[in-house]
Amino acid sequence: MKCIYCGCTDNRVVDSRPTDDGTIRRRRECEGCKRRFTTYEKVEMLPVLVVKKDNRREQFDAAKIRSGILRACEKRPVSLAEIEQLVNKIETDVYQQVDQEITTEAIGVMVMDGLRSLDEVAYVRFASVYRQFKDVESFMEELQQILAMRSPQQEGK
Repeated sequence: MKCIYCGCTDNRVVDSRPTDDGTIRRRRECEGCKRRFTTYEKVEMLPVLVVKKDNRREQFDAAKIRSGILRACEKRPVSLAEIEQLVNKIETDVYQQVDQEITTEAIGVMVMDGLRSLDEVAYVRFASVYRQFKDVESFMEELQQILAMRSPQQEGK
């Protein structure tokens, strides 16, 4: 690491700690000029490409998932912390897969599975946009599947 003040490449790490976003903050001291500076280290992840329905490919973007989930959870009793937790879980699952490409269908299923356990209304909202129900009957079939999967404790709510 080159000193930002004198350009010397001889320095030592004084302090090292992880940050909230997964980067590592390192406080360094230059052996040449004795001044201190901070560097941040982040793991470089290989890009994952999302294969769209029309076979176009674009880089995975967790912000798009967050946006869709936020819209589905609008005016629902779902906290931002729960939404962030779901987005982080989906992002982790996407990056941990073996293949460097994932379909929008697979991502949609991950989102719907997460929303189903988080809030049924948000799940139905997301599913209605994602699955593009053609008619009321197909929408009703989805609702009946949700009702069939409900546990007896949830029925009493």
